[in-house]
This record gives sequence, structure tokens and C-alpha cells, in this order.
Amino acid sequence: MAVSSSVNPQDFFSRDTQVADLGLIACPGAEDLTRLIDAHLVSWAREVGLEKDTFIIPSDCPRFQSGDAKGIVKETVRGDDIYLVVDPGNYSVTYKLFGYENHLSPDDHFANLGRLIQAVSGKAHRVSVIMPSLYGGRQHRRVARESLDCAVALQQLQSMGVRNIITFDAHDPRLANAVPLMSFDNVMPTYQVLKTLLRRMPHLDFDKDHFMVVSPDEGAMNRNKYFSSVLGCNLGMFYKRRDYTRVVNGRNPIVAHEYLGESVEGKTVFIADDIIASGESMLEVAGELKARGAANIIADATFPLFTSGLDKFDQAYADGLITAVLGTNLTYRKPELLQREWYFDVDVSKYIAYFVAALNHDMSVSSICDPMTKIQNLLKDKL
Repeated sequence: MAVSSSVNPQDFFSRDTQVADLGLIACPGAEDLTRLIDAHLVSWAREVGLEKDTFIIPSDCPRFQSGDAKGIVKETVRGDDIYLVVDPGNYSVTYKLFGYENHLSPDDHFANLGRLIQAVSGKAHRVSVIMPSLYGGRQHRRVARESLDCAVALQQLQSMGVRNIITFDAHDPRLANAVPLMSFDNVMPTYQVLKTLLRRMPHLDFDKDHFMVVSPDEGAMNRNKYFSSVLGCNLGMFYKRRDYTRVVNGRNPIVAHEYLGESVEGKTVFIADDIIASGESMLEVAGELKARGAANIIADATFPLFTSGLDKFDQAYADGLITAVLGTNLTYRKPELLQREWYFDVDVSKYIAYFVAALNHDMSVSSICDPMTKIQNLLKDKL
């Protein structure tokens, strides 16, 4: 069954087309996102008369006093179509180790994912992984003698029997080449970002004379080019000059941001990137644009990590350097971030639920991956 450009939830949960009974398993730290996905699935199931309270299968990854852990799945999964949700970036999950409180690292989250796949014990009809923030994804290529953690992790998941991986805004989607025989969907939350932006700033004008998209670097060009194309506005870009004689925090430090593009004077500028880590690069770009006369600057990051805290962004907002920052709920966000006036949280759980329901019925996901029709309708409604 093919999915039309407008997916009808009533097509879901037909016993005639369902691959197998659906089950969701939340890895530690991914419970909130899993509950949101589950709420959409339960709602759609009830629309077609299927009385279901939840698709979530209880699980846990307890630790012994030594720090060793194990995965436990607390209900039968035999013959089920299982979807495991994991958030490798959730540093808020803790455990005790010899009296010390440790925070789970991405390595720990990936290990927990492997434990729960083991706990399924090969009894499921099919196992899929929803990993919005791709584990090890920033180490996407080898320079000299370096590890390729993400590629090895993907191959490990394939060897464990995982059939599908759904991720969002991969730092380099060519990582899929590591597992060419496994289904790998890299999705962009473009529609959800624009929908949230227009809901929070309904008077935004996307006219070329008033609005412009600027890529913060060469690596982010594709996502920014897509935004500029669907919005019908012009595109500019920065490129980073780096000092290749030094390594700071694992990377060559940026010497300067050089701008290429038309004038941004008096315009609202939208900047999209995959990650805001320390945020220094984003703020430097915003500063360069402000110096060139930009009226408003809106930053967007699929994964709003803010590894160095929020103080710099608070100050930038107070100084008028940035107008707003958008981020998704695809990874853990600090509670204080969600309270900031300048931060717009983008809910992507319904989008993931579409994927889960479509895959559970062996439906095509092509139109879900390309939400162009929904974006056009969104912009048409604005006009």
C-alpha cells in the first residue's frame, strides 16, 4: 500500500496490512519522547476501533553496584514488530558507581540499546531502531588514524538483527553507506520547524526583500538550501577559516567566518544547523550578520544541546543579537531552556509516529520523508 502525500491515520492499524503487533520500547532517557509517539499511535488505533491503552512495552536497564548493567524486557515480544527509541545525547540520566553519581554518556546509551535488543532475544518478528541523534554521527569521516564509531555502531546493529534505522538530520547522511543492505531513513524536520515558527511568529514575511536564509558553514548548505527553496527566498552562506596547526576540544579552532551572499541589511535572517553545542559558532555568525545590518536573526538547530549553558544566549537575546532559537524534542533539553522566552520547542513526535505506523504496515515512507506538499499548504494558509 502506498502512502499518499497526505497520510490518513485511518489507514493505520488495519489487521489485513499490519506486519505484526506493534510494540515500543524506550531506552533509559527516551521515555518522554516514546510516550509522545505512543499517544499519537493510541489515538489513531482508537479511531479505527482498536481499544489500546499503550503500545509501550515496559523495560529497564538496572545496574549492579559494580556498575555493570543488564537489559530487561518485562513483557513477551514474541512475533511483535518492535521499535526501540534511544536518545544518545541525554546526559541527565544517572547511576551510582562506588558511591559516585555518573551521568550516562552516548556510549552508555548505545550499550543500553544493545542490551535491550539482546533482551528481545531474537523472538520479535522485526526490530527497528529510532535514533533521532545518530550515535557517533559527528565522527563521520576518517582523518589520519581515527576511529569511525558511527559506522561500526551501525554495522553492530545490523549484525544484531536490526532491520530499520530512523534518524534525523544526520551530520553526514553518507554514513548509511556503512550498512547498504539495511533500511536507513535520514529525515529532516523542516515542516515541523516552519509550523512552529509561524505559530510563534505569525506575522513573519518570507518575501525576498524582507527575509533571507543564511547557512552558517559549508556543511549546513543542503538543509539551508532546502529552506530557501521552499520559502522562495534568497540564500547566503558563511565559510569557516580554521587554524589547522592546533586542535581544541577535538577540532581545529575557527579563525574567522567569511560571508558570501547578497546584503542582509534590514532583513530577517534564518540560520539552520544540525547542532547547537557550545553555540559560539552560531553567535559569531549572528554577530557578523548584525554587523552587516540584519534586523532579526532566527537560529534553528535540530539538536539544541547548549553544552556550555544558556548565559551567552540570554545575553545575546538581551542585546538584540538574536530574536529566537528553535530546537526540537528529538533529544534531551534542559528544563531551564524550555522556560526561556527566546526558545521555541518543536515537537516532532507525530512525525515519528507516522513512520512507525507506516513501517508497521509495510507502507511506503517516501512522501513522509518529503513533506513538500504539507509545507506548501502551510505557506498557502499563511497567505
